[in-house]
Amino acid sequence: MKVHLIAIGRAKRGPEKELFDHYVSRIRWPFTLHELEEKKALSGDALKQREAELLLGVVPAGAAVIALDERGKAMGSLDLSSKVQTWQDEGRPAVCFIIGGADGLHETVRQRADLSLSFGKLTWPHMLVRPMLAEQIYRCQQIQAGHPYHRE
Repeated sequence: MKVHLIAIGRAKRGPEKELFDHYVSRIRWPFTLHELEEKKALSGDALKQREAELLLGVVPAGAAVIALDERGKAMGSLDLSSKVQTWQDEGRPAVCFIIGGADGLHETVRQRADLSLSFGKLTWPHMLVRPMLAEQIYRCQQIQAGHPYHRE
């Protein structure tokens, strides 16, 4: 299964990017990072709507979409791995994880999502969410492979 991380903003060098790159290097599934930015000076709902167009414009046909959203469902790693496995079994060509901009996701992204996922009630910097997500994708891969990386 192909994995896409589709995010608003470009990562700069630093510890967050190094940690992200570390976990991405461990992922054996084909992995693509799409970093998107809106160049026009927009704000509020107009910006969120434009970002939604950019984000959803990268999603391949038939892909499962997971929107990272503070209002989403909090789930454990086994549950996430099981969900990804189900999509693989259904023949979905890809799974796309979407991270919105600083103002969050537009409603159209939430409506398109097959799953809204929350990393808890805490607010996380977007560039810190990336390595956390990469680790969870790696963990899903290891769970599916029966590797002892994940422990209950």
